[in-house]
Amino acid sequence: MTLPKNLDILVDSQFYLIQQLPNGTYILHSVYKRSKYMEDFLKNDIALWSSDSGFIYYNDLSAIRNRSDLAGMVVNISYVITNNDSLNHLWDYRDKHIDGISKLNYILIHHVMNIINASRNFIMRSTWGYKNQTTNIYDGLFGDLQLGLAEFAGTAAFFTADRISIVDFIAPTTPTRAKFIFRAPPLSYVRNVFTLPFTRMVWYTTFLLIGLISIIIYVIVKWEWSESEFRNVLDRKQNSMRPKYIDVLLMELGAVCQQGSESEPRSAAGQITTIFIFITLMFMYISYSANIVALLQSTSDSIKTLDDLLASRIKLGVEDKPYSHYYFKIQTEKTRKAIYTQKVVPNGQKPNFMNIEEGIRRMKDEFFAFHVECASGYKVVADVFQESEKCGLREIEYFQVIDPWVAVKKNSSYKELAKVAFRKLHESGIQNREFRRLYTKKPVCQTRGSNFVSVGLVDCYYAFLIFGVGILITIGVVLIEILHKRKCTNVSTSQ
Repeated sequence: MTLPKNLDILVDSQFYLIQQLPNGTYILHSVYKRSKYMEDFLKNDIALWSSDSGFIYYNDLSAIRNRSDLAGMVVNISYVITNNDSLNHLWDYRDKHIDGISKLNYILIHHVMNIINASRNFIMRSTWGYKNQTTNIYDGLFGDLQLGLAEFAGTAAFFTADRISIVDFIAPTTPTRAKFIFRAPPLSYVRNVFTLPFTRMVWYTTFLLIGLISIIIYVIVKWEWSESEFRNVLDRKQNSMRPKYIDVLLMELGAVCQQGSESEPRSAAGQITTIFIFITLMFMYISYSANIVALLQSTSDSIKTLDDLLASRIKLGVEDKPYSHYYFKIQTEKTRKAIYTQKVVPNGQKPNFMNIEEGIRRMKDEFFAFHVECASGYKVVADVFQESEKCGLREIEYFQVIDPWVAVKKNSSYKELAKVAFRKLHESGIQNREFRRLYTKKPVCQTRGSNFVSVGLVDCYYAFLIFGVGILITIGVVLIEILHKRKCTNVSTSQ
């Protein structure tokens, strides 16, 4: 029996022919073509049957097992290459942070083609492709699959609802995500570290103690000046403490800051009280100093969600990739949209899309979060960060997508062949081997506790604030004294 040559009976079909032989037996064949451009049909022997003996033999038909050899047939494969220099490094594992997802899948596709014995014809695109709302036709890689220009996608892509109608996703090949990566901010960026060494109760008891001792010292000094025996001695000394509360307060401040005091009580009771307050506050000072040093070197975990990212003072940047522009722009969720409009593309300012080198450099030197494909970002981090700077790296996911999958043309005849081939790569460890060679993991912190971070202006903000407030109060008091003196002078003149 001769079949019309224009029938598209391909490798995934189950088309059977039954032929009667002269001896009365029947033979069952399954016919197919490797490609719709072939003229001749190939066949699989399925069974031989006779009325006397029944099935003489029977073979189960499996396209995966019986039709997996495409005999060198050319298969069109569409790739995404965002940097033309990547075409020179698809096999040599160089510049792994550039087009890493395409380089990984390029190698895996070669293994798949070897498994099914097919030849490759590559189509290079600069973008994954997005739908034209007027024509409903995609451009880029997905346009090639939608229009039938390519059979397989050579670059994995995000599994999104709008793409399911035009392609079939067959295998997850690249377990990686794009996220905001940033260094955990110093604790001083989000808290006043000068109040953290002690708990609230310790602060309360400390102030209560200082106030109580001040009252005791004042009472003792008042008593000393009221006794004629002490008064005669105190009048002859220039640095004698007067029964004024401001003098007592200055002595207490000297004790708190471990600076001493030029005047002090002369009686035994006063000296015992003075020794007691200086020793007590010395231990408090030592405890405070030890804690403040540790806190100035500490980082904060206050930024954990997108809401925290939006509310913080951290600046944001995004790797300049086609999918980044598209997915950031189409976000409708409130927080994600606010991040895009307020921090990524703020009105009247240059959009914060940049190359990976600039983004990682700013992340190293500034309070900055950079949205990048994790493996690519960590490759640059490993190259430019000091060991101590690799500690405290944080991640926050922005896109609500799963790991990238490889796609094929919708209802492709070779879908099952490719799916099984990718499964073999996964189960044999080849996929994991190539992934480990091309993708960089998050750096491991090996120097935690031994790194030293210089104290900056932000860390000393509250210290300078106290200093500034003190200067303003001083200037205000001086002006009040000047005005008071002028007023008194005018009153004296008028009299």
